[in-house]
Amino acid sequence: MSDKTGVVDTNEDAFIAARGIASSCEGLLQTIASLIGSLRTEKGCLRCDFCQNIEDENELCIIEEWDTRENLNSHLKSERFKVLLGAMSLLQEPYELMVYTVLHPAEMLGSILSSERS
Repeated sequence: MSDKTGVVDTNEDAFIAARGIASSCEGLLQTIASLIGSLRTEKGCLRCDFCQNIEDENELCIIEEWDTRENLNSHLKSERFKVLLGAMSLLQEPYELMVYTVLHPAEMLGSILSSERS
């Protein structure tokens, strides 16, 4: 959505990809299971999902969506996130953390079109 100034709303998405040996993932799975509920209740969390590739059980990812960059940054500094990263550090390969800013294109297009008519 956009406000009266034409500023378009965005969300911040964090994607954490990890790879490990399935047997070593068990501890990570238990850690995530114990954290996921509390992660979802953090201020600004819109989504927090844990996924395991059905074709390769060694591939794991966590997808998080946050309402603002400020709330995402607070989450990344939280004790819960530190516990999660500690568990992930035990895996076979280093994890990747990618952060994306997501624009809402339908709302953005409407904002652009309405400003052109003015």
